[in-house]
Amino acid sequence: MAVCPMENIIVEYLVQANNISKSFGDVHAVDDVSLKIRSGEIYGLVGSDGAGKTTTMRLLVGALKADSGEVNICGYDINTQTENARSQFGYLSQRFSMYEDLTVMENIRFFAEVRGLKSNEWLPRCNEILEFVGLEKFTERRAGLLSGGMKQKLGLASALVTRPKVLLLDEPTTGVDPVTRQDFWQLVIRLTTQGDGVSVIISTPYMDEASRCNRVGFMKAGRIIAEDTPSNLRAQLAGRILELRGSPLPILRRTARADKDVEDVQAFGDRLHIRVGEDKAKDVLNRLPSEIRSVGGEINDLRIIHPTLEDVFITLSESK
Repeated sequence: MAVCPMENIIVEYLVQANNISKSFGDVHAVDDVSLKIRSGEIYGLVGSDGAGKTTTMRLLVGALKADSGEVNICGYDINTQTENARSQFGYLSQRFSMYEDLTVMENIRFFAEVRGLKSNEWLPRCNEILEFVGLEKFTERRAGLLSGGMKQKLGLASALVTRPKVLLLDEPTTGVDPVTRQDFWQLVIRLTTQGDGVSVIISTPYMDEASRCNRVGFMKAGRIIAEDTPSNLRAQLAGRILELRGSPLPILRRTARADKDVEDVQAFGDRLHIRVGEDKAKDVLNRLPSEIRSVGGEINDLRIIHPTLEDVFITLSESK
């Protein structure tokens, strides 16, 4: 349970979307999606481009109106109690949306005052947030002169200045370097574990980011095709993923695909992930080396490994 600030409403879920759908002509961008997010939870909306992640985010914040279904933020209906609902969340869109001619401090002030905060409310919070995201030394720098990672941190600071209960982040780390991604995620995790615990919904195409979430919803063609904790999702393929290293890779891949108990083969850098049928791993382990050697291939390593979320997503995408 969580207590939302407006009228001390007690709700079990800070975000609840029931059967929301949105179409653009013949394209079903979001198709009967339902979500329930608790306080302090990081929920990952995961899928490839065009899966419906951004449209779902826009429906949750009221930037788009659903064709059907309903969205509640902290107990407020996004369509009929729009201002109350919007006062509960912060939103960081996919593209940098700050004013590049304004300084870091001026941007935060603008977004705070648009939300109705007075200077004695937003200024102390602003200083606290800038220190939290690591921009306290750049208050007078124009936003247009910030690096990509610093722009994302400014966007996060602006979203946090109103002390939201829910934070929606639409692919916030796309196009930034690995170190900045790591720093950004550390900030997100700290937000959910400090104080009352902000709820975070984050959309991402990156499976390594999905593994950091408390729960994950895999999206494909506008639908949630699976939802669970990362560990439970990976458990669906336990004992069915083999890792193969050797050369040449095309021969290894072709030979593995031809095995009667192999369901799929995917390249992961310089190695292959081989998905086998249930209880077939030992048979393939015993049989595949000789099959590969018979066609001139060389094996450096072949073993059962723990499935990755990408293995799971590929499997589920094939079956849905």
